[in-house]
Amino acid sequence: MSELSDLTVAELKELLKEAGLPVSGKKADLIARLEEADIEEDVVEEEIEEEDDDFDDFDDEDWDDEEEDYFHVAKQKPQLDEATQAALEARKAQKKVQPKFRRQEWFRYRRLSKTGWRKPKGMQSSQRLNRKYRSPMARVGYGKIASVRNLHPSGFEEVLVHRPEDLDDIDPAVQAARVGSTVGGRKRVLIHERADELGIRVLNRRRGI
Repeated sequence: MSELSDLTVAELKELLKEAGLPVSGKKADLIARLEEADIEEDVVEEEIEEEDDDFDDFDDEDWDDEEEDYFHVAKQKPQLDEATQAALEARKAQKKVQPKFRRQEWFRYRRLSKTGWRKPKGMQSSQRLNRKYRSPMARVGYGKIASVRNLHPSGFEEVLVHRPEDLDDIDPAVQAARVGSTVGGRKRVLIHERADELGIRVLNRRRGI
């Protein structure tokens, strides 16, 4: 009490501001507010020390028993020749400089911005007439390398499957499976298990399955 009473009102208010407390009232009120804050801080420090003591009693072996083991599984890579690898790299470079083809009036209607490319057919269409500030149209010059046109970016040839039996005809060296969108959860699990047995990569594998 004697240390706080020796301070001026301005100094007391600065201490209250640092503690995030109100600065209104007389000098006696400011001193009482600071003393209450000090008491609360002492109580909090005692609680923290008790928690630290409880944490020290915790055994590391118990933590290791409860901790799960996570393993990183590398994705399968296709067996490609040098020509195909070079073609994939060239296609990747082409996609970086290729503009994004938008449907006509995509900026006006949200439903059109979510759809794919459609060729404009209107006689007075500004996009078809290639006027300024219009999205570019898909033309013959934007075509990619024919030898890798239908390959997945990883280099695999995609094969659509709907049953575990469909995986038997897939060559895991150059082909990968893509599960159909209409396949249910139970059958999808069976397809994933069968693919793991045959060493086949599933391109649209869901996390946790």
